[in-house]
Amino acid sequence: MTVSTTLKTATSPFLPPADSRARVSQFMKSLQDEICQSLEQLDGVGKFKEDSWERSEGGGGRSRVMREGDVFEQGGVNFSQVWGESLPALILAKHPEAAGHDFYATGTSMVLHPRNPYLPTVHLNYRYFEAGPIWWFGGGVDLTPYYPLAEDAAHFHKTLKAACDRHHPGYYPTFKLWCDEYFYLPHRQETRGVGGLFFDYQSAQGALYRDHHVKGKAAECSNNIGVPEPRTWESLFAFVQDCGGAFLPAYTPIIEKHRSKEYGERERNFQLYRRGRYVEFNLVYDRGTTFGLQTNGRTESILMSLPPLVRWEYCYEPEPNSPEAELYSKFLKPQDWANWMPQQSPT
Repeated sequence: MTVSTTLKTATSPFLPPADSRARVSQFMKSLQDEICQSLEQLDGVGKFKEDSWERSEGGGGRSRVMREGDVFEQGGVNFSQVWGESLPALILAKHPEAAGHDFYATGTSMVLHPRNPYLPTVHLNYRYFEAGPIWWFGGGVDLTPYYPLAEDAAHFHKTLKAACDRHHPGYYPTFKLWCDEYFYLPHRQETRGVGGLFFDYQSAQGALYRDHHVKGKAAECSNNIGVPEPRTWESLFAFVQDCGGAFLPAYTPIIEKHRSKEYGERERNFQLYRRGRYVEFNLVYDRGTTFGLQTNGRTESILMSLPPLVRWEYCYEPEPNSPEAELYSKFLKPQDWANWMPQQSPT
């Protein structure tokens, strides 16, 4: 499988360099390698099985799935790159100026479903897109706990904030709020978890927030920050690389802290019930799922984000004053986790 190349002459630092596709592709594969190697060491038992696949229209990828590990009941870390002449409807609807150009897209995506209910599910996706004069970086990472452990949420957010702050003071506050809004289930009126980062359509010019929720808090934060100075392709690539590198320091200490915590049937049943929310979001709202299916990606790889076991319960209500009730009342509502202190309770 060879990376698609289009003859380009970068005449401006705000345009992609001639080797942009090869460089981003290499980073995405390296990120996949680093995460898989570290997770295998962390799990101690589970190993990733790799399936390579090719897309008839151009491109392909490497899907790696771990099953029945000591920590991870199931997890997948995928790399893909696709190219072609027919742009997906999702892209054309937002960027009609890209019509008539060939396109290239690459990314690394990951979802981990630990077995222990005290260990949170986590999702990561970083991606890059080019079509003629149009290019952007997107992605993010978010945490979905099943039990309310504030220290974990705070550590996760503080680590992400440090990575963002090295590049622009407006990144974390805007992209944190964008994540809260994106990973939200309107039909349930709750967030998917405690959030993290989410951004899309980041290119040389324009406001930080670029989505349809123009009256939301992310848009308001972005408007207050103002339109940043034009950003180079190199600076945005460096930002995405730092975000990718922040994942392991943000997540592995949480696993190490709680991996041996005892649990029973009650906790396991609640975890399986809450996994249902994950399924609902990924099948109804997730853009990565939609893009993958619209571009004729590999179905097994696209749907590897779904948990191996899940349950639904009609009109479930948590017991009052229980940990499960606290998850609903405090942790499924946006919080300022980056500034949380040990003596403080979420409000």
